[in-house]
Parts: sequence; structure tokens; C-alpha cells
Amino acid sequence: MQIKSGWIAEAKKVNSPNFEDRPLNTSIDLVVIHCISLPPGEFGTKNIDDFFLNKLDISKHEYFKEISGLKVSSHFLIERTGNLKQFVSIDKKAWHAGVSSFKNRENCNDFSIGIELEGTDDSVYEKNQYNTLIKLVISLMRKYPNITKERVVGHSEIAPKRKTDPGIKFDWDYIKSKI
Repeated sequence: MQIKSGWIAEAKKVNSPNFEDRPLNTSIDLVVIHCISLPPGEFGTKNIDDFFLNKLDISKHEYFKEISGLKVSSHFLIERTGNLKQFVSIDKKAWHAGVSSFKNRENCNDFSIGIELEGTDDSVYEKNQYNTLIKLVISLMRKYPNITKERVVGHSEIAPKRKTDPGIKFDWDYIKSKI
């Protein structure tokens, strides 16, 4: 995959307003893998896009009332089909990690790239998703040499008391063997 001015050329570009500048002199050296589905357990909707664009119609599902008003984003979303969307330039700070810490460094959003997989904490991910994820992570590792296999982590690792994603069925061994 080719990176041009902070954007992956092969990704569908969907501009989220939920981002900000990274702190000055911040080295990008972490990839955080998440999972999301809206409503929980339903795939193939456009609700994730709407959520990251602050356009989620809360009348569509009771769960949406719980998350209304949240302003979040991720750099990337990999849909069940393997399609890749990019919401925030990798040069900018997306709002994906929340309260987080990695190796005694707080505020992981400052120095990480967030990748959402369409799924749940207990769903099996699709081969197409893994294929896209591998290509994306390899491209990010080439651009940012400080991102190593050990610095590709789950949301659960940087926020263990709050988060469990990408979940128990995410195949870490497979991913780590391919990147």
C-alpha cells in the first residue's frame, strides 16, 4: 500500500472531524487494533461511518442513545469484506484509544495509529480482514520503523481495565507471523 501525504492511496477516504494535531516532536511508534460494530453484533451497516462523522441517527437503535454525544474516530476501518476506509490522516491524532498507556507512556492517541476491525470481542474475523490488516501494518512499519511487531497491540493491552478488543478470537499468532 502506498502512503501519500498521510493517506493510504488504496483506502476509501472518509474525512472525520474528530482529530487534532499530534504533540510536537512526537514519534509514531505504536499500532492499536480495535473492533467495532454498530449496533453491537451487526455488520455491514454504515453506522460506523456515521459514528465517526458525528452523524449517527440515535433513533435507529436503542444502543445508539448510550453513545450519542461521543466524538471518536480511528485512522482506519477494515470492513468484514476487507475493504479499507481511512477517516483521519496518519499525520494527525485520531481519537481511538481513550485513557491509555503503553510502556509507561500515557495518552496513546498521541503516538499511535488506530485500526478498527468490523467485529466484536467474541467474533471470528474474516480472512479478507486479516489480509488487508497485514498489508496495512506492513506499510505502516515501513513508513515508521519504530513500529515493530511488539508495538502492534490490541486496545485491551493499552486500556486493560476498560477494554477487551480486538477480542479472544483475534489471531495474534497469525498476524505476528505475517508482519
